[in-house]
Amino acid sequence: MLSAAQPTCFLIADISGYTRYLAGVELDHAQDILADLIGSVVTALRPNFALAKLEGDAAFTYSPAETIDGSMLLDTIERCYFGFRRRRRDVRQATSCECEACVRIPDLDLKFVVHHGLAIYQEVAGHQELLGSDVILVHRLLKNAVVEQLNMAAYALISQQCISVTDIDPAALGMQPHTETYDSIGEVAAWAHDLEERWQEEEARRRVIVSVNESILTISTRTKAPPQVAWEFLTKPGQRMSWQPWVTEVEIKGATGGRRGLGSANHCMHGPGSVIEEIVDWRPYDYVTDRTIVDTPVVPVRFLHTIEFEPDTEGTIIHYRFASPESREEQELAKDIAPAYGEALKAAMPSLIDQLEAEYAARIADRGPEPELGLGSTAVTPDPSTD
Repeated sequence: MLSAAQPTCFLIADISGYTRYLAGVELDHAQDILADLIGSVVTALRPNFALAKLEGDAAFTYSPAETIDGSMLLDTIERCYFGFRRRRRDVRQATSCECEACVRIPDLDLKFVVHHGLAIYQEVAGHQELLGSDVILVHRLLKNAVVEQLNMAAYALISQQCISVTDIDPAALGMQPHTETYDSIGEVAAWAHDLEERWQEEEARRRVIVSVNESILTISTRTKAPPQVAWEFLTKPGQRMSWQPWVTEVEIKGATGGRRGLGSANHCMHGPGSVIEEIVDWRPYDYVTDRTIVDTPVVPVRFLHTIEFEPDTEGTIIHYRFASPESREEQELAKDIAPAYGEALKAAMPSLIDQLEAEYAARIADRGPEPELGLGSTAVTPDPSTD
């Protein structure tokens, strides 16, 4: 008996150019390279998206959800793409092999199609099989004219149906409107997000991070949750009040198109006082750095503040680090502020970890068992219709 259809976000990550890449290259090396790249893609998407199945040179993933945090969706896609670009570069630079398969690694790229709709979940051969018209639609979106019409080699094509259940404004974020028409489906409105452009911005952007040596206050804690989940929990302002009892309200300002990140600011109310956190560097799921401005009766005190997410074998080590203010007057005030805040933060850590790990446990409990990648020994046949 089939289960009732559930609201689901579908995401397919497809390694583009693979059919052309195969022409004239050594198949054994080509399969090893594909296995390495597709494995890194699936790993980057987990646990926000679970693997439904590998489909040639693509990974079909899903996340049960009625609504979608648009900022987190774009963070996940961009983080996955940036990781793919770095992995592609590293694999090429690490090999001295001059066979065509290795030389032409830069010919491969990555695209995403994302859709939201209904799916029936059925367990088949020990993993979840997704059924329904929206499952068909997201696969049809792989065959599109984004490259020809919008001149985007690497992109995320997000259906309007998906955008409608998020809180982001695609036009304000620079996405391009796009429409595809399919037999028996009709017109499908969507938005294209240029990932090559975002990659160039990422590479050019200056890094701002408080190092261990610069920190005047460091607090670290360990969680079983992976960096992706820890990042989401700690960067979503609405979560703050649940584990920091001194925070009574958080308002986000300057979030272009509704997206959190570089240039946005968290305005945190602490009873009658307030703290402003201006985001100066945003690197999902590695670290976020803000300029924390504490209002005092004398002068505002400005700390550069980094939260770093260090992955380890058991989950994540979360590091909070604060740099010393620049002016001498602020440094004197910081001698009282930093220890007091440090003690409050330490006291809140058990609540943070309990909630974070409960969130992670609930998330993975909602997913069925995933198929094994099996990339090392499985030949992969690409589908030329989706290349």
